[in-house]
Amino acid sequence: MSTPEDQYTNSTESTEKEMNVVGHLSELRNRLIVTAVIFIILFIIGFLNVKDIYWFFVNDIDLELTAISPTEIIWVYFSMAGLVAIVGTIPVLAYQIWAFISPALTSREKKISLSYIPALFLLFIIGLIFGYLIFIHLIFPFLLSLNEDMFNIMFTVDRYFTFLMKITLPFAFLFELPLIAMFLTSLGILTPHFMRKNRKYAYFVLIVIGVLITPPDFILQIVVAVPLMVIYEISIYLSKIVYKKKQEKHEAFMNE
Repeated sequence: MSTPEDQYTNSTESTEKEMNVVGHLSELRNRLIVTAVIFIILFIIGFLNVKDIYWFFVNDIDLELTAISPTEIIWVYFSMAGLVAIVGTIPVLAYQIWAFISPALTSREKKISLSYIPALFLLFIIGLIFGYLIFIHLIFPFLLSLNEDMFNIMFTVDRYFTFLMKITLPFAFLFELPLIAMFLTSLGILTPHFMRKNRKYAYFVLIVIGVLITPPDFILQIVVAVPLMVIYEISIYLSKIVYKKKQEKHEAFMNE
């Protein structure tokens, strides 16, 4: 039978665990609130500058976009402001996640993981730019060339920007793959051997993504898929570097 002292100890430990869980949940809530506030602020900033953002995106096309209903005008404001808010909130969200999990990391892991945050933001921007260039210089001209003077071309605002986002955003997220591979390798979740072993499956997924975000033209799909495969190979190379350094430090520690 348990003694009163044991029961008191168990009760105290249970209470401390509950307090820890409540404390973590409270911290997580506060960090999510901070992220949401930043998102709202950036959304308002984007909303107030929609005109400049809009002209930036339509400056490279020779067509005049048409709004066929008042809701499309509102949609443009919300989509442009939302894009600004999403892009600007990415580093904030990444930092809040890092700050939440950092107490469980070593000082070295804290420094390394913190350095991923600016890289995360930079790669997202590069992915957006790359996707936009692919859209403007390859995909959109190809679609217009199919017309061959058969139709009077008229694009509505919502259809144009929906299609544009459908092309560019996948590139932005896929450009994060090298960083994700490095981070998971540093945590011991992923290895370069696993990535090489499953290369053919990864290529298949990337080709499917290329097919989904491009028109039904084989050349265009190859043009889109090849950079994605290159990104995967870069991810393997960076994962190999992280894995090798991790092994060297482990061996040095074991030999001490």
